[in-house]
Amino acid sequence: DLDRTQKKQLKALLDPFLQWHREEELPAYLEILEQIEGKLDDEVSATDIAAIASEFESAWFRLEARALEWMLELGEGLSDKQMAAFVQRLWDKQEEYQEKYLERDDEDYREDAYDSLLDNSSDYLGRLDWGQRGMLEEAAAQLQRSDRVWLDERAGWIRRLEAILRREPGWQQALLAAMAARDETVSEQYLEVYTHNTAVVYAALADLLNSRTDRQDQRLRRKLADLREDIEGLIAQ
Repeated sequence: DLDRTQKKQLKALLDPFLQWHREEELPAYLEILEQIEGKLDDEVSATDIAAIASEFESAWFRLEARALEWMLELGEGLSDKQMAAFVQRLWDKQEEYQEKYLERDDEDYREDAYDSLLDNSSDYLGRLDWGQRGMLEEAAAQLQRSDRVWLDERAGWIRRLEAILRREPGWQQALLAAMAARDETVSEQYLEVYTHNTAVVYAALADLLNSRTDRQDQRLRRKLADLREDIEGLIAQ
């Protein structure tokens, strides 16, 4: 919880951050949408999907880096009790995730993966036929379990963050350095699972898009147009 002074500080820090996001980032999102719409006119490949995903990942990293600027400034004014509560919340979420994900057996994991792929795909394409559902079932069956390795990486990150947030002199630079080095600290097993699973999903999405009917294509393009309209409205603010 923030006190009144901290809430005012947060608002003052957020205003220029949101302005930056509207002026510089949202136009970049429109360019990504244009790329997606352009790909739909031809056959879509897994490489195309990977390239688009990379664009979104880069956007996330830019957002994260810019957000850290005001987060660090706000963090300087937090009390030790507030900072301890923040770290404890991270551990509480870790425990929630462990109970939610690690109690599943392999069959439950595959079913959850299939349901996630189906829900997300149906949101943009509408009802999928049995052949299309079979594509997603096959993809879900090929996925390697990522929950445990992801949770292990997350726990390791929280431990590093907890030490940094004791806020010894130079803690801000230490946090920035730790954030920049995250890709270098993840385990080889995590990278292998991540690489394998993303390749499986990208291939399945490409096959699904190439199998879409005229009706599904119309729905997809309407969804993209709605996204474009939303983003343009935000930019206009």
